[in-house]
Amino acid sequence: MTDKKRILYSLYFPALLIIIIWGIRLVEFSGEISLSWLGIYPRDWKGLSGILTWLLIYFYRELSYKVFFQVWIITGTWVWFGARDAYHIGASGVVYGIISFIFFSGLIRRHTGLMTISMLMVFLYGSMIWGVFPFVPDISWESHLSGGLAGLVLSIYYRKQGPQRHVYEWENEDGDTPDSDTPPTSDNSDEQIPHTA
Repeated sequence: MTDKKRILYSLYFPALLIIIIWGIRLVEFSGEISLSWLGIYPRDWKGLSGILTWLLIYFYRELSYKVFFQVWIITGTWVWFGARDAYHIGASGVVYGIISFIFFSGLIRRHTGLMTISMLMVFLYGSMIWGVFPFVPDISWESHLSGGLAGLVLSIYYRKQGPQRHVYEWENEDGDTPDSDTPPTSDNSDEQIPHTA
């Protein structure tokens, strides 16, 4: 898959989610109704519908949908079990989960490209750390905290899947050299680095 196709492919799902979220908001606005009751309401069986109401892709294309839906379900479940009694609506917990996954995955994998993305996350979204604290009563800090923790847990769980950093011969702890018949692979598993004898 070319870079252009990968970029376009990675935009489809987020664009669909934005259309759905804005569509819901438009229905609320035009019909002068509130759909906040579809949010997560902790420890109330009716509040579980909020997990099912809201339905990373360029670097983690094999994992992206899996991680997205797991962040969504884990965050919603943790909010339902442990948050204060109020309707918790919106997708901010999922956003925190995805950002957390991307950030910690880069650090855990020690992959140069992914670590660069991790630092970019800190630069762009570093102030979001304050969202996990109960400073503003009208904001679901519980969703933010749950999402952030879900992203961390999933980045550890999936650390061996997806892009991996290249291990050079001099980094081999055993002192053994790789098999001379097997050329080393690059960070992109579709390409191979030429091997000289």
